[in-house]
Amino acid sequence: MTLNSQELIKLEKKAHELRNLCVDTVVWAGSGHIGGSLSSMDILTILYYKYLNIDPKNPKWDDRDRFILSKGHIGVGLAPVLADKGYFDKELLKDFNHTGSNFGVHLDCHKVPGVDASTGSLGHGLSIALGISIAARQLKKSFTTYCLLGDGECNEGSVWEAAMAIAHYNITNLVTIVDRNQCMIDGRTEDVMALEPFADKWKAFGFIVKEVNGHDFNELSEAIEFAIDEEDKPVVIIANTIKGCGINFMEDDYKWHYGGLDSEKVRLSKESLQKYFEKRVKGV
Repeated sequence: MTLNSQELIKLEKKAHELRNLCVDTVVWAGSGHIGGSLSSMDILTILYYKYLNIDPKNPKWDDRDRFILSKGHIGVGLAPVLADKGYFDKELLKDFNHTGSNFGVHLDCHKVPGVDASTGSLGHGLSIALGISIAARQLKKSFTTYCLLGDGECNEGSVWEAAMAIAHYNITNLVTIVDRNQCMIDGRTEDVMALEPFADKWKAFGFIVKEVNGHDFNELSEAIEFAIDEEDKPVVIIANTIKGCGINFMEDDYKWHYGGLDSEKVRLSKESLQKYFEKRVKGV
C-alpha cells in the first residue's frame, strides 16, 4: 500500500524527532551505538507509528504485537522510541547507561516497559521471535511478532538454525527484518565475514525475500504489508540502509558503530539531520 502524503509527512517528522532524540540520548549517556540506531530508525518509526498493535498504558497486554530487537545493542535508538510512545517519561533518558539506571546499553525487559525480550547476545533474537510465534499459534492468538536483526549478526549460526525452523514449521505470523547497513563493529560485513549472496541464502532456507530501501517509508510499508498478508511461506525483509544515516560525517562508516559526541560534533550532527530532513520532505 502506497502511503499518502499526509502519512508520509507524519512519519518523516517523527523519524526526524527520533533521530535527534537518539543523538541527545547518546550525549546524556556519554556514548552509544549511534551508527546502527540511525540506520534502523526509519524501520523503528514505521513499525511503532503505523503497524505495531500495542498499548503503552498496558505493556503486558496479552494480545499485543511483539517486537524483538535482535540487534539489541541499539537500545540507545529504541529507548527514545519507547519514551516517545509513552511507555515512560522522556526525562529518564537522561540517565541512560548511568550507574543505577534501569537503562543499560542492552535494554532489560524486566526493567524497561515496552521491551519484549532482553537481547544483545547477537544471533539470539530470531530464535526468541520464533518461540513467541509458535506459542501464539498454539494458543490461537492473532498477534504478529516482528524481529529486527543486524546484518553483522547474520554470521551467527543460530540465526540460520532459527531460519531453518521458521521455514520448516511454516511460521507466517512472524515478520523478519534485517537492517542491511553492510557495516559491523570491526569493518564492512563483506570484509569481516561475507554474507553475499545474502538474499539467495534466505531463499534457500525457504523464505520469500523482499529487498527494499530501508529509508523509504513506501517501500517499507509495501513489504511489511506483504509479509503480514502472506500465509504460505515466511517472509524476510532485507532493508538496505546506511550506517549513521542522516549525519554526514558518520554515514557508511563502520567506525561509528559506537561513539561519543562532543559539543562540536553535536552541533554538526543537528545541522546535518536538519538538512537531511528537509531533503527528504521536499516534494512530498
